[in-house]
Amino acid sequence: MPEFATDMTAPEPSFVHPFDSAIALAPAAHAGHFSGATSPAYANMVGPFGGTTAATLLNAVLQHPERQGDPIALTVNYASAIEDGGFGLVARAARTNRSTQHWSVELLQGGTVAATATAVLARRRETWSAPDVRPPANLPSPDTLTRAGGARRPPWFKRYDMRFVTGGLPEAMDGEEHASSHSSFWVRDEPARPLDFASLAAICDCFFPRVFMRRRLFVPIGTVTLTTYFHADAAMLAAQGERPVLGVAKALNFRNGYFDQTAEVWSDSGQLLASTHQMVYYRE
Repeated sequence: MPEFATDMTAPEPSFVHPFDSAIALAPAAHAGHFSGATSPAYANMVGPFGGTTAATLLNAVLQHPERQGDPIALTVNYASAIEDGGFGLVARAARTNRSTQHWSVELLQGGTVAATATAVLARRRETWSAPDVRPPANLPSPDTLTRAGGARRPPWFKRYDMRFVTGGLPEAMDGEEHASSHSSFWVRDEPARPLDFASLAAICDCFFPRVFMRRRLFVPIGTVTLTTYFHADAAMLAAQGERPVLGVAKALNFRNGYFDQTAEVWSDSGQLLASTHQMVYYRE
């Protein structure tokens, strides 16, 4: 029998970040149709982390061959609980203008719509630009802070390195009402990953529900609608790279089963990358 030389050293597979696996989509037979699946790495207490759902819906637009420009706005409506497992996506360009493109996206499970999204993309042009809001001043750098523990947190929380400056989730949820729901913290993907529009969309939902912070009590909650405005362009995101961004969040009002949650995401150089607002259902 002839002998054959055998290379027992198999090539190492290239690393795929858990986030990229979680939002991965496969094209289906029809244009604009995709299939995907939830990821255990980003599981929440019930169903998947809403940030990865938002990023997945956006990813259907980003991967579409008719895409023109970069995202400037994304609204996701969570129509029902998303179950673990597979789902389908349908993305359609509703209208393309000279500078903007308007999209609608549906996420379906079992033939039923579980979430919808609208996205606006734009071709940015060099114009006069100026901020009208400033980032918090004199904050400690993330290297001087301790990463928030995640032993009793859902899996998605472990996929982020969070280092709180103010308003961390209390260890003792004793039901003693607090005066403010404000939080500020440094956050990045875990393991580190270069920032892009999809990961920024997910980070915009990584703020703990403000009712937990205000009431110091876990109650059933669920985001109903989430809107994110992207102030950054692709060059700003590339410049941020893998470094942590600063998140600042608060609520404006809690009333009769619903509260809002508003937040800002800043680069470590003080550039506003995104602002976001959501309406959240809560139950006593």
